[in-house]
This record gives sequence, structure tokens and C-alpha cells, in this order.
Amino acid sequence: MILDGNGWRSAAALLAIGMVSVFAGCEVKSTPVTTGPGKLPAQTAPESGDEAAKKDEDATIKSGSGDVAEPSKDAPTKATGAAGNSTGESATISAEGSSTVYPICQSFAVEFEKKTKNTVSIGMQGTGGGYKKFVNRQADIWNASRGIDPKEEKELAEKGIEWLELNIAVDGIVIAVNPKNDWCSNITCEQLKQIWEPDSRVKTWSDLDPSWPAQPILLYGADSDSGTFEYFTEVINEKKKATNTNYTPAANDNVLVQGIAANKTALGYIPFGYYIENTEKLKALSVADKTKSGETQKPFVEPTEEAILSGEYAPLARPLYMYVNKNSLKRPEVAAFLKFAVSKESQHLIGKRGFVKVKEEDRLKAVGKLEEALHQLSAAQ
Repeated sequence: MILDGNGWRSAAALLAIGMVSVFAGCEVKSTPVTTGPGKLPAQTAPESGDEAAKKDEDATIKSGSGDVAEPSKDAPTKATGAAGNSTGESATISAEGSSTVYPICQSFAVEFEKKTKNTVSIGMQGTGGGYKKFVNRQADIWNASRGIDPKEEKELAEKGIEWLELNIAVDGIVIAVNPKNDWCSNITCEQLKQIWEPDSRVKTWSDLDPSWPAQPILLYGADSDSGTFEYFTEVINEKKKATNTNYTPAANDNVLVQGIAANKTALGYIPFGYYIENTEKLKALSVADKTKSGETQKPFVEPTEEAILSGEYAPLARPLYMYVNKNSLKRPEVAAFLKFAVSKESQHLIGKRGFVKVKEEDRLKAVGKLEEALHQLSAAQ
């Protein structure tokens, strides 16, 4: 049947009358969408085309149980839990920052989420990138591979953000070379400075030692948003962020591991945990601390758990931190996650990921600081 214009209008009118008849006497209700108390929305920045493409190139974190997919430096990831909590409600805890602290925080999150319905969203932009989110109240927790600096303290105070610092592990920055490098096993801090200082004249291995091959040193290290970069440049070059720019930088430490492993004449610096998980691909150099004028050269120290924890592996041993916004501590799920992070129960996870546990007295100090902060918040309410 073919209808002209008037025929179509008549059919539409009949259809409308029929629909009204069908729904006559029915009541349609709208149910609002709600979120549970403390639910924090995802803090994901818009991506450019380049950023989205970069995600496809992300490496993996190697763990004892297999390879775990690692996120890009901008995108947070969630470790998924199983069991529910006592209230039956769920919430999201956001942690942003250091790629060094990332695998530790990830391990904490996986175990924590097995006990609750809460999730922990973990971003890996580097210590500097994590601070930017923390200061803009886009993160509950800031993972940092170096201590907070005075400028950051001032900015947080100006924005009315009170924070708590928790030392959750210890790390040693490993000077790594390719296993095929059979000429260099030890290096001094003075030699490291010659390599890494701004306007360095060291181009080949023979520039450091005439007995070494005249082959170019291919350098790999943390990018400028990294706390590892800031710490390394400060203790080696004696000025934070002062560096030889002729190197391959990366926020993802696995990229550095891959670069060193692929080049016989490479040298780079990486966190101890990433070295421990890649010992078959890398060779660690023993390091001699700086000497003052008139002093004899200090002994070379191999980066081991014992030397890092004791501080003997100087000056490249350093504490790792989680900073929390005290306002976020008012949320029970954030407090519970941090209690787990500094508990005895969590300590084996630090070693499992290749990092060094803090001394027991230092762990108890962190427990005390957290309990005191929670007590003060409770008293103020």
C-alpha cells in the first residue's frame, strides 16, 4: 500500500492514539543514580592522540607469578578485589605518582581488595606528576621516591591541604650495565658525576679509563618528572635536576631496563626492585661514595638489601614514601588501606617486589604517626 502525504499524517495520528490507550493508567517512575558514601570519581585526564597511542607501547611489570600488564604513565589502573566489606558499599581510593613506588602500592592494593569491596586506582606519572594531582586534590595518596621539598610544602599550605608522610620502604638506585660489559664492575661517584653532569665531556668508556674500550656510552635514566631523577642528580651532580641531557629518559623503568639490556655499551640508573626482577638481563656495578679532599677512596659497595637498609650503599640508598591528604583520612577506606600499608602483614609484599622493608622501629614510627593523625581527626569531629 502506498500512502500520500495526507495518508501518512492520518496513520501517525492513529498510531499516537493507540499508544496513549496502551499506557493509560500506567505510572512511569525515574530512579536516580546514586553513589555510596566516600565514592571518588575517576580522575582521568583527557587523552591526546599521541597519549592514547603511547599506551599501546607500555611494557610489563615482571613479577614472581608472571607478567602483569603495566599502565601508561598517565592512566591509573585498578586492582580488582573479591570479598565485600561489612557495609556492603564500595569506594575508590586514588594513589598517584612514583613509578618506583608503583609496584609496591600495586601489591598492597591487590591484597587489600581481597578483604574489601573497595578499589585502589593507581597512576604512574612520576613523583612530580603525582604531586600535581595531589596538590589539586585529584588524589588521596601521593606516591613519592623522594621527600617533599619546601616549595611543595608551601604550596600545599597555601591551598589548605594538610598532609601526612609515611615511610613505607627503602630503595637503592642501581647503576646498571649490559651483562656483556666485561670491562667495568666498579664505579666511583666522581666518575658518575663526570658522566652525568651538565656539559659532560665523557662520550666513550675510554674517556673514564684509558684501559676501557673507546666505544660510546649509551645512557639511560629517569625523566625529569621522576623523583629518582631528582634524587640522583642531587646526590651525584650536587644540584637537583642538573644533568647531562644526552641520554634516553623514561618515566617507565621497564623501558630503561630494556634499553640497557639491548645495548652492550649502555649504562643507566634504575630502582633496586626493577634490577632484582631483571638480574638475568642486567649487571649491577658496585659504587664508591664520594670522598672529600685529602680522603682516601672509599670502598666499593655492591647494591644488596643489607647494604641498602644499613645505608652502607651510599649515597644511592633512599626512603620511599606515601603522602596522604589528611582530609582523605576521614574516609574509612583510605585509613584502612594505609593501616594495611604500614602493617606487619604487608611487609612481605615489599620484598616480593624486590624492594627493601624498612626497619621495624621505622615501621612502628609510621604506625604511630598514622594512629595519631586519625585520633586528632576523630577528636576534631
